[in-house]
Amino acid sequence: MSRHPSFGKTGIVKKRNVLKRFQRIDLLRKQGRFKEGDSVYGLPKTKPQA
Repeated sequence: MSRHPSFGKTGIVKKRNVLKRFQRIDLLRKQGRFKEGDSVYGLPKTKPQA
């Protein structure tokens, strides 16, 4: 059985609307909103960078 042609296209890249925790921490550090020793739980919401 062969695969449908639509499965082979890698040119479609979706913009992710969710960041992983380490990505959110990196972003918050750049903004100065996260300091060393702060809890990694209950982080404020962040928008992904474009």
